[in-house]
Amino acid sequence: MLRTAVTGAAATGAVVATGAWAPVPGRRARPATPGAALRELRAGNQRWRTFHEKHPHETRAVRTEVVSGQHPFAVVLGCIDSRVPPELVFDQGLGDLIAVRSAGEVLDEAVLGSVAYGVLDLGIPLIMVLGHQSCGAVSAAVRADATGEKLPAHIQYVAEQIKPAIDRSLPGSARVDAAVTTQVRLVRSRLAAEPDLADRIATGRLAVVGARYELTNQLVREIH
Repeated sequence: MLRTAVTGAAATGAVVATGAWAPVPGRRARPATPGAALRELRAGNQRWRTFHEKHPHETRAVRTEVVSGQHPFAVVLGCIDSRVPPELVFDQGLGDLIAVRSAGEVLDEAVLGSVAYGVLDLGIPLIMVLGHQSCGAVSAAVRADATGEKLPAHIQYVAEQIKPAIDRSLPGSARVDAAVTTQVRLVRSRLAAEPDLADRIATGRLAVVGARYELTNQLVREIH
């Protein structure tokens, strides 16, 4: 289905990215393996949290280059929280990341399709599920679960999707914090179980990892 959609876009004359990769003079080579992609994210986060950002791939030449296609090296599935933009947290630039964001990293068909597009059509070797400290969506889900409160409109759907991550034996803020981590693990496991993605994981072409961003020190901590 994804391939059909891309073919249709090409037929209309739209610019369509492909999974092929060719190094461009003056631009660093794209990390081609899951391990290399994860190391690049770690290095970028280290630059970010120590105020040594490079702000890569923002030049006039890069802006011209990406018109003809994109070759990102990682999919980051994160929360919509304005304090956790993946391109800043990992000090990356144009064409480096596919950033998919939903409240509490909740998966639905559109989010799952967006992640799958990055892997299956663009050949990305790494998916990172990125939760974060003090997540408002998780906090709302925990509160609604404890009180029976009905949340407005579509926010209730988000809360229901997060509910399996809640450990009711924990008190107060500890329950929220634990749910943030558990939600990451659940989403990571669900993605890794998707047949098209699982096949790539089995052959070493893809890794799905979990992490959380700590607002207090800007560290991205990997979750195992």
